[in-house]
Amino acid sequence: MADELAEGGEDASKKKSGLILTIAGVAVLTLVGAGGGWIVGNMLAPGISQAEAEQAAAAEHAAAPAGGHGAPGGEEEGGLPRVATEANGTVLLEPITTNLAYPAENWIRLEVALTFNGVPDAPLAETIHQDILAYLKTVSLQQIQGPRGFQYLREDLQERVDLRSQGRVSKVLFRTFVIE
Repeated sequence: MADELAEGGEDASKKKSGLILTIAGVAVLTLVGAGGGWIVGNMLAPGISQAEAEQAAAAEHAAAPAGGHGAPGGEEEGGLPRVATEANGTVLLEPITTNLAYPAENWIRLEVALTFNGVPDAPLAETIHQDILAYLKTVSLQQIQGPRGFQYLREDLQERVDLRSQGRVSKVLFRTFVIE
């Protein structure tokens, strides 16, 4: 009986020492992982802050005047010549952002420029802008998927603009087209 009690005490001490070793091993691995994360974070963080500083310097440089390098049509804020000007008969419409008819959680962003035959008409351009917005709210994602769907959208918008402008707008130019 005494032998059994002695063996039971040894089993309990072995279990306690195994538990302590496991806890110590987990603690050491946690400290090693935290230290490694801190080191890697310090190695990457200067690169991120340096990239942000370079972006800020580039934005500041782009905001500076171009000093006579512009086109006769005027310039945008970045110093690049404008493509859409009244001198060449092109009007850049405000970006159109709306949700699609189906699925309603998908959004579309479209930037369009109109090329007028002759002098641009601002009220007509605004009317066309609203007409395009109303049309895009009725379009489903399946109708504009793929290259053929995009072509159909271009043709539909050109047809709507032709009807609305009565031939005063010759082209509808897509600048951006994004579906999210």
